[in-house]
Amino acid sequence: MIKKLRIKNFKGWQDTGPINMAPLTVFFGANSSGKSSIGHLLLMLKQTVDNPDRKTIIFSGNNTSPVQLGSLLDVIYHHDDKNKIEFEYLWDLEKPLKVKDIKFNKEYNGNILKFTASIGLRDRLTSEIEYFKYNLLNEKNDVLAVIMEKYQGKSSYLIKSENYDLIKNTGRFGEIGSPVRFYGFPETVVAYYQNADFVQALNLQHEKLFGSIYYLGPLRIKPQRLYSWSGSAPDSVGYSGENTVYAILAAQNRMINMGDKKRRKIFGEIIAEKLLDMGLIEEFELKPLGNERQTYEVKVRVKGSVDMVDLPDVGFGISQVLPVLVQLFYAPANSIIIMEQPEIHLHPKAQALLADVMIDAINAKEDGKDRNIQLIVETHSEHFLRRLQRRIAEDAISNEQIAAYFANTTVNPTSLDMLQINIFGDIVNWPQDFFGNEMEEIAAQSLAALKKRKKGNGW
Repeated sequence: MIKKLRIKNFKGWQDTGPINMAPLTVFFGANSSGKSSIGHLLLMLKQTVDNPDRKTIIFSGNNTSPVQLGSLLDVIYHHDDKNKIEFEYLWDLEKPLKVKDIKFNKEYNGNILKFTASIGLRDRLTSEIEYFKYNLLNEKNDVLAVIMEKYQGKSSYLIKSENYDLIKNTGRFGEIGSPVRFYGFPETVVAYYQNADFVQALNLQHEKLFGSIYYLGPLRIKPQRLYSWSGSAPDSVGYSGENTVYAILAAQNRMINMGDKKRRKIFGEIIAEKLLDMGLIEEFELKPLGNERQTYEVKVRVKGSVDMVDLPDVGFGISQVLPVLVQLFYAPANSIIIMEQPEIHLHPKAQALLADVMIDAINAKEDGKDRNIQLIVETHSEHFLRRLQRRIAEDAISNEQIAAYFANTTVNPTSLDMLQINIFGDIVNWPQDFFGNEMEEIAAQSLAALKKRKKGNGW
């Protein structure tokens, strides 16, 4: 789980400031306020980690990647090639990382990693790492740090460490080599130093972090009438929800419960129940066409109807929210799920109820263990936020499990303001015109109604 994040000189953000993350982290703001860019930075890094070209420092994307951001110059703040994109994030490790220094008979243990990097342009087309740094931490202090940075004015690199003595192998001279992507120590570092084996473990932990990130975009693919399933299990529902039905089929034997002392339910039952709770359908059915075929159809029955119909024949909102619901419970334990506008095409009540589903997702257990899911959500929905506030007041979720931020464009440069939500669900620093001025609308309506009544009565 990502605990903290900070971004500088990326797209519209000169500096986001420190972002304290929670199991449910939500970003609000007007259109083009920059709230999506925070997730896009993480997705750009993810697709770079996944890119097979180890020499590519930053992969900004193509038509098969989560995001397509153009050249590095396109995403540098103010398109100023003198600016450096800087970012840092701190995350929990699933298991403590132990670094054994055989040379000095010491052991270093940490369960938190912090990564910091700076990326600039060598020329207008070529990106290069200025430096990156890993800090291994525990709950009490900084255990050790190791840095790879560029020589002043050169394109070669050196390695430095803090609270750890790197010992050079006898006879090793020359250059260390270049970084692997934006985060990786090259293999030559291990050969160059007697006690630097642990840097490969740092690389691996970084790759594991980004391997745990899943993304669902703001526009989901239209549903089909028939689905042919090969029997394989997709990694996720896909960036556009294209694997949603296949994920349901692959997870049909999984059992999940919504928290302590709650009954375990099969995966498909959970999805149907959530659609029903949100008032979107009365029945949901996924069934094969015949015993011999691997072709399936999705049938639903909506309120006020007695007939089961194909998914494409019902309201668009159902097909748009179905990938959201499936991804929330399909993702494996310790996943980080990034979602843009999960409430799109839903009516206000369903938007509020979607907040309840997300609370269930972060509280859910599987095989008797917490799933430890983190949700990073970009939304426009006031109803979603109001439901979260209500659930905090009702103790269905604690205010510490939610972090909410508002992209404030009334200042220059844009600031990212944390909403301070107390234990009663109150936002004590409610931003001006956060969701528009409700009282202004009521007053304007009342004034217009009064004028109309006067005119009708001949006043």
